[in-house]
Amino acid sequence: MALRNPFTRFVLTVRRLARDRKGAGAIEFAILFPVLVMLYIGAFEITVGLSVSKRVTRAAGTVADLVTQQQSVTKSALAQMPSVANAIFLPYNTTSLTMKITGISIDAGANAKVLWSWAQDGTVPYAKNAAVSDLPSDMKTANSFLVRTELSIPYTMFLFAPNFMPDGMRTITISRSYFYRQRQGDSISCGDC
Repeated sequence: MALRNPFTRFVLTVRRLARDRKGAGAIEFAILFPVLVMLYIGAFEITVGLSVSKRVTRAAGTVADLVTQQQSVTKSALAQMPSVANAIFLPYNTTSLTMKITGISIDAGANAKVLWSWAQDGTVPYAKNAAVSDLPSDMKTANSFLVRTELSIPYTMFLFAPNFMPDGMRTITISRSYFYRQRQGDSISCGDC
């Protein structure tokens, strides 16, 4: 065997290694493991994001429902609505949650105007008598009243490698708007809004 030339020894060694299957499973696992971990983390990320989205929808609808059950509201009553949303969002963080509630009057010509508005930060987000253009067509009923609730919250993804994506792509703002009709009377007044 020692008399063989180096090329023949090399060819024999390559053939022996090609037939040897020891460690193939470990190599395949090492190749697939990062992909499997990223799939698992991605599924977790999507699940949490959908849960937050569902809570945004539920909170916006609940707030609009509570306001439309009143015949009149005040700023102090509206200031309690973020607490309602926070209770729905538990256990998620809601420090960046923003909310706007608007009373919309629709006249005989089906023209929608802001009657009153309130924002979580204490400001008036929409001027009184400003036209409302984003009203769904099926809600434009002459001589009616609507309450619009707008709720948004930024959601920051956990990600497997937080420095992998730029900061601007890691945060998604999830927003919902709901329009509800008043339950009693012709409108809902807000004397101090």
